[in-house]
Amino acid sequence: MPKYDFKKIEKKWQKIWAKNKYKLWAASAPLRGASASQGRRKFYVLDMFPYPSGDGLHVGHVEGYTASDIMARFLRMNGHNVLHPMGWDAFGLPAENYAIKKKIHPSIVVKNNIKRFKNQLNSLGFSYDWQREINTTDPEYYKWTQWIFLQLFKKGLAYEAEVPVNWCSSCKTVLSNEEVADGVCERCGGKTERKNLKQWILKITAYADRLLSDLESLDWPERVKEMQRNWIGRSEGALIKFSFSCDRIYYGDLEVFTTRPDTIAGVTYMVIAPEHPVIEKLKSKIRNWEKVAAYIKSAKSKSEKERQQEGKEKTGVPLDGVYVINPWNKKEVPVWIADYVLAHYGTGAVMAVPQHDERDREFAKKFDLPIIDEPLLPKEEVIEKLGAKKTINYKLRDWIFSRQRYWGEPIPVIKCEKCGNIAVPEEDLPVKLPQVKKYEPTGGVESPLAGIKKWVNVKCPKCGGAAKRETNTMPQWAGSCWYYLAYLMREVSNFQFPISQYQNVFKHWLPVDIYVGGVEHAVLHLLYARFWHKFLYDIGVVSTKEPFAKLVNQGLILGPDGQKMSKSRSNVVNPDDMVEKFGADSLRLYEMFMGPLEDVKPWDPRGIIGPHRFLARIYNFGRDKKTGENEAAVRLVHKTVKKVTEDIKNFHFNTAVSALMIALNDAEKLETLSKDFYKTYCKLLFPFAPHLAQELWSLLGHKTLLDEEKWPEWDERLAEEESFELIIQVNSKTRGKLTAHRGIDETNAKALAMTAPGMNKWLDPSKIKRIIFVKDRLINFIVES
Repeated sequence: MPKYDFKKIEKKWQKIWAKNKYKLWAASAPLRGASASQGRRKFYVLDMFPYPSGDGLHVGHVEGYTASDIMARFLRMNGHNVLHPMGWDAFGLPAENYAIKKKIHPSIVVKNNIKRFKNQLNSLGFSYDWQREINTTDPEYYKWTQWIFLQLFKKGLAYEAEVPVNWCSSCKTVLSNEEVADGVCERCGGKTERKNLKQWILKITAYADRLLSDLESLDWPERVKEMQRNWIGRSEGALIKFSFSCDRIYYGDLEVFTTRPDTIAGVTYMVIAPEHPVIEKLKSKIRNWEKVAAYIKSAKSKSEKERQQEGKEKTGVPLDGVYVINPWNKKEVPVWIADYVLAHYGTGAVMAVPQHDERDREFAKKFDLPIIDEPLLPKEEVIEKLGAKKTINYKLRDWIFSRQRYWGEPIPVIKCEKCGNIAVPEEDLPVKLPQVKKYEPTGGVESPLAGIKKWVNVKCPKCGGAAKRETNTMPQWAGSCWYYLAYLMREVSNFQFPISQYQNVFKHWLPVDIYVGGVEHAVLHLLYARFWHKFLYDIGVVSTKEPFAKLVNQGLILGPDGQKMSKSRSNVVNPDDMVEKFGADSLRLYEMFMGPLEDVKPWDPRGIIGPHRFLARIYNFGRDKKTGENEAAVRLVHKTVKKVTEDIKNFHFNTAVSALMIALNDAEKLETLSKDFYKTYCKLLFPFAPHLAQELWSLLGHKTLLDEEKWPEWDERLAEEESFELIIQVNSKTRGKLTAHRGIDETNAKALAMTAPGMNKWLDPSKIKRIIFVKDRLINFIVES
């Protein structure tokens, strides 16, 4: 038998695809009048934007990219106009930190990383439309990121304010809550602290209700939708005023948001956030100030995420000498500070009712605070009597958008002492990053750009006076908020103004039909992208309310030790090694065969051997077979086509691979096979193992590429099993099972049932009163008892 030389086969077809400049996989451009798109349904199949790290691809990337590639190839063969592009989310801290460490400019680091990533993707046979390739660090790309920011600014949705932020003393920049764990930066491992800094902020809260309600229209995993619902955290309640009392003297009011006004009679203490401004006002009345001040300092070192973690041990300190008066019963209750209360959620204060709230009860038990059993009150009665104000609250916070680093999109704002913050005119976009040798953080709270006087000092576009550029840059999330639109803009022009020229192409391709990526992006990227898209919808740029119609999450692939892959654990599996040893098709097939796409799965070093051997069997299959018609082979073809087709449509790739394996096993037992069997099998294999399938297709004498071939169809009658398991019941209790030919009638089913082993024990033909017969399923004899 010839050797399955996968290296030779894969290099051969990759060279042919590259020679074609990947045009085979380019979506037809209907807005340019391309006739190929006429009457074909569009499908926009998109992978989540990868950051091109210096480590290159890992096998987790390969899983998601293989899934989307299977779907893209399948849809093309089904006659659809498929857009399946790829690009690079290349701004951000990782590239900059690496550049500083290695003393290489970030632009060079990114360029080298992209080259490696792209080579790896092509080595795996992914069918991307490379004509639409994009890069967030390209000034022509980020001028549009800046343009969108300016539209937000003009609508009052981008503003400056002094806010508490997570500050990494090592990275010298602000971090989001999600970038901090256990008080340390997830990027560098350095300690973080809370600081009050003036920051640019995007008003995502203005879209909270729509971000919540429009989730219902999306074909997304329910757990992702629930994560977004919880992150937005909409709650209806009321604002109730309590009065401060120190030595029974009135010291102002404390407004409290509660969703349970009906529990007010059971309030036994009050908890306020360590950052609450009222604490400083009451400082002179707090008898244990040193202890309170130490607790406040400790709370500042923790991220909000840590402070609200489920199961976290409750901590707190009383404000000795400070009380509030319950407005319902006029009782005096003590006031505490605790880090689980956040200053910006609600009013930064919680009325604690331990009898009706688990968290309050845990806190009360730990600190020996009273728990009283008071009856619940009608909510409306409490609100009316106390003059409380009904209100809606959200956990969602506005998006802190500033970063004090070099490697990011410059914020297109000019600061003028006379005119304030002025938008950079559209004709002056992009505001380019200056090419500099020194880009390390300053050590203070300013961006490295602040020290580049030639770049910073400009004239005010409004008054012509002396002014300065904004020196903070945008976060890494900015460029990925709209990248799915950038691929479409490539169809019209190379990112030129005005925006109006792109609206028709947006209308044609949006929304993204299938979006594939990890569940770790459930909140930040997906929420930010939805926010920007809704804003663009409001200003007439796009015509859909949502960017991504269907979301598919691939599960995490764990290391061979069952733990998350990381360099520190030395358990990272490099796909390059797998391709070198077993081939790209084997790696693709194994990752799809490991289990359901959405499941978490451990990598088994021996697991890839089976799929590799399976492909070798396919390569040599049929060389000793006679060619001819065979009814069993015909039925096998139709049954396999149906199974693989339905499984691909439902993203059940593991069972589709299993069906291909079963079909090969069954075919090997047959003496003759028709050429149609080989042709069909090649087509079914193609989305999973494109190199081998294309090689076998050419060996069958075909000159075409499989991407251009039509996906096989099946005859439902021939796809059915010839036989089925007939269930035999007596008085509705199963007493036996026999194999029967599909389509058997009641008379023959009765005769067959009588022959079942042991049936004479349960069935006397003379006592049969009636028969219930369900075709192709069961026969039930109702007999005299």
